[in-house]
Amino acid sequence: MVDDDPVVLHTLTLRHRIPDDWAADPWAEVRPLIDGADVLAEVRPDGRAPSCRYWTGQAATWPLTAAEEPRRIAIAEPTCTAGCCGALYVTVRREGDLVVWDSWENTGGTLAVPPPHRFDAARYEAELARAASDRAWEEPVDTVARLLGGILADSGWFARWGCVLTNVSPRRAEPGVPEELAYPEGVDVDFHHDRGPGEPPEAYAYALLTTPDHPPEEQARRLAARILADDPRRTAERRDL
Repeated sequence: MVDDDPVVLHTLTLRHRIPDDWAADPWAEVRPLIDGADVLAEVRPDGRAPSCRYWTGQAATWPLTAAEEPRRIAIAEPTCTAGCCGALYVTVRREGDLVVWDSWENTGGTLAVPPPHRFDAARYEAELARAASDRAWEEPVDTVARLLGGILADSGWFARWGCVLTNVSPRRAEPGVPEELAYPEGVDVDFHHDRGPGEPPEAYAYALLTTPDHPPEEQARRLAARILADDPRRTAERRDL
């Protein structure tokens, strides 16, 4: 069931936000605001919206894309796991010229949920497309990580050495940590090498440094050139799984 008044339509706005505690995922979350209100903050203040990592690729794969077939979406999850502390779910579906959010579920410590909402489908889809292409929120380290990830993924370099690229993400300065103790800001690149049936994979990582005073495009190219110059298993740090 949705709102009793069929003429009431709401407005969705998607806002990128870099979390204060980004240990679980360093990328910005994409928070939904309905009529300007952060509905997740009202019922799941400890929850994170889906990361901008999931707003790439085809529109059909975006977290909030609506189709005629209803989709149950985890719209806010804790920094641990949904199985540990619960999550906030909503069912999203397309009904003609409308997009409907309803059947909310809150599996955390409170049963509070937002009410159902309807959106104009054309405006809704335009906002999803705008958010997916939004780069205005990025800090230089985000831009370097995004560009470097694209270069490495398109290169096929890791597959050449029997490796699988698993992560390229920004590494932010830790708030409240003295400069002499903090890990420098940069980009983390993780990959593993599959050794064959019955053998555990070998994990590797690069902890790359970035600087705020050089163009991100230049930094991404420089870091990529370093990685693409040799067998990555020779130049990366071995990690324990």
